[in-house]
Amino acid sequence: QVQLVESGGGLVQAGGSLRLSCAASGRTFSTYAMGWFRQAPGKEREFVAAITSSGGITYYADSVKGRFTISRDNAKKTGDLQMTRLKPEDTAVYYCAARPSLLFSVYYSTWDEYRYWGQGTQVTVSS
Repeated sequence: QVQLVESGGGLVQAGGSLRLSCAASGRTFSTYAMGWFRQAPGKEREFVAAITSSGGITYYADSVKGRFTISRDNAKKTGDLQMTRLKPEDTAVYYCAARPSLLFSVYYSTWDEYRYWGQGTQVTVSS
């Protein structure tokens, strides 16, 4: 079992940057694929980015491609989401998620594929 705790959210002006971190517990973090999702008020949860358990493959939603970077450090049991050139429409609660995956080259991009979720961290981008 894995427990996830996000940090790094906050208020930033449009065009700015933020780095979200997700700290994981558990001894087998390196066998879990990770993802980031977000949910804005009145909207459905939306996929943002995913990374394979090995960290070798990443995948992004079109809306964030070229602006956000997902990464992970299996030794430290952390996953990060570096967000640059932020826009007001990026405002949302951001969640990290994880699921067991022994397939080191497979990522997951839908919320129902993930088993474990963090509590979320608010990101607000002002115009």
